[in-house]
Amino acid sequence: MDNITASELAGFGVGTLLLCATIAAPKIDAFISGSQRISLGMCKRCGNVRTIACSTCRGTGLVKEGGIAGFNLIDDLYQSLGGDESRVGSIACIKCQAKGHFSCPDCSKT
Repeated sequence: MDNITASELAGFGVGTLLLCATIAAPKIDAFISGSQRISLGMCKRCGNVRTIACSTCRGTGLVKEGGIAGFNLIDDLYQSLGGDESRVGSIACIKCQAKGHFSCPDCSKT
């Protein structure tokens, strides 16, 4: 990269800033929602719902077979474009016993 211009440098800076903001957004959102729940007198983890969605199956109770860690890009794209049947089978989530959620550990203490 010979002779990088000021506008190219600014573009790299803005791109880096947007990438960092995208990566940090879920953590910032979790912090803000936790703060709001505390100020309203609610449970910080579940918001008085008393259940937390399983992180493995994302609350569905099913995990896709195959792919990298249950992730199959072709099948997800096919379903998002309106495909009815999945070519990849689903199995019951082992972590939550196919319930899709857990009892909130903070609410179950009280």
